[in-house]
Amino acid sequence: MKPLLICDCDEVLLHMARHFRVWLDESRDIDFRLPNHDFETALRHRATGQQVGADEIRELIEAFFPAEMARQTPVPHAREALASLAEVADIVILTNLLDHCREPRFEQLSAHGIFSHEVVCNQGPKGPAVARLVAERRPSVAVFVDDLARHHESVAEHAPQVHRLHMISEPELAPHVPPARLAHARIDDWRDAAQWIGALFAAGAPAASPHSSTNAEETT
Repeated sequence: MKPLLICDCDEVLLHMARHFRVWLDESRDIDFRLPNHDFETALRHRATGQQVGADEIRELIEAFFPAEMARQTPVPHAREALASLAEVADIVILTNLLDHCREPRFEQLSAHGIFSHEVVCNQGPKGPAVARLVAERRPSVAVFVDDLARHHESVAEHAPQVHRLHMISEPELAPHVPPARLAHARIDDWRDAAQWIGALFAAGAPAASPHSSTNAEETT
């Protein structure tokens, strides 16, 4: 069987936060302090200074996707990296959006030259979805890429044999976010990430258990 790459989209393949910030400024009069990676404390109403609540944040994100997805721009070198990896592996884009966003996300990625890959929408922790994909496809080796530490924790629990790469491709965010504790590596540039992933595909070995993995052995 072929290797499998399971890859997040926002802040991994496409910039999101920078465009979300502009949209909030233009249409909602909300300030988004981008270096704060926690949406629940980063958004404030400009007129009052009041923090935006969790329910309203959810509504704002649902308003941005899919209506404002055309604002998003591709991460440097992501298209070329995935094209190269697709020569030897299957690729699934696992994105935490509501199900009605699947087709718009596929079309969005295709418009940026990231195409022919399956798009799977997920809500909540990604570990169960990764475990299902691995069980269905039975790859020789699997790699998971995501920007959020909680998803690496979930994958470590539900699919510990999957290699986990922590990547944050937004330069305004990356320096402020520590490496995910249960990721096997932290690499923020697709040129280096493609080499790391390609070496794992070539080796064909499953990941070490969460208890024996090092904390983000690489940082770029």
